Amino acid sequence: MQPRIAVTIGDPAGIGPEVVLKALADPATAGLARWTVVGDTSVLRDAESRCSLSLPKQAEWLSLDKLASANDVQLGVPSAACGRAAVEYVRRATELCLERKTDAMVTAPVNKEAVTLSGLKFSGHTEYIAELCGVSDSRMLLVNDRLRVVHVSTHVALRQACELEPNRIVRTIELGHAALLSLGITDGLIAVCGLNPHAGENGLFGDEDSRSIAPAVETARQLGIRCEGPIPADTVFLKAFRGVYALVIAMYHDQGHVPMKLIDFENTVNVSLGLPIIRTSVDHGTAFDIVGTNQADPTNMKAAMKLAVAMAKHRISAALRLP
Repeated sequence: MQPRIAVTIGDPAGIGPEVVLKALADPATAGLARWTVVGDTSVLRDAESRCSLSLPKQAEWLSLDKLASANDVQLGVPSAACGRAAVEYVRRATELCLERKTDAMVTAPVNKEAVTLSGLKFSGHTEYIAELCGVSDSRMLLVNDRLRVVHVSTHVALRQACELEPNRIVRTIELGHAALLSLGITDGLIAVCGLNPHAGENGLFGDEDSRSIAPAVETARQLGIRCEGPIPADTVFLKAFRGVYALVIAMYHDQGHVPMKLIDFENTVNVSLGLPIIRTSVDHGTAFDIVGTNQADPTNMKAAMKLAVAMAKHRISAALRLP
């Protein structure tokens, strides 16, 4: 049972085309699915030449020509054309999933500065894909072999992230619980992270933990979800790393990202939750400083591809079991 997976090449001026080609050059990765690589033909041809690689027979191109010609792309430099092209690749891959022509999508990195230069409104992959899917309530999951983290908020100012809403925390716990089920984890305990030092120390360091997080945890429990919290951030990730918790709910971007990237940067995969489609992504940027030098490491892209395949197979199997 080989799922069909769309893979975007990301910003044409970044390392996206290179890591996609390198990942698919590994027979162990190429043989996992029927791959559709979404991007401009000339950009892919140029990357093939620089890396001395060719797209394997298990993959096909969905060429969106003339969005960003390789002759006009200046490697390592953000541009409006590349930003616009990168977003268009994402849009087309999302459409393939919504049209059920593919079972999942994997995205290479885009450059937000380049997208801004193009004049498009774009705060991140997750938010943009959610909008295309008609969803207003999505979340980001980071996952590797040792930790799983879902964020209550991501790409917002820290001051705004600290304005906690109990209903949003409850919904994040629900989406985290659903994510565990999609990964085949049926009895995992969820830890809900505190916001303040020592989770507020009974109001000594702020009341957000007792006023917003604790009630949300209780509501989630009443919904039948196994969860605990608020738990101080300085200990919760160690407990999760040691297997006490299957998932951590982080209150804001860096609270969840720092431990994930510290423990296993290369294999940490970004997953969008709350969507009608499956989307995974690398958890690194466009690496403009090394693009064109053939130094880009495809490990993270391989991990994102493998997770997309596993999630797609789980969804297909679940559909086949329905009466």
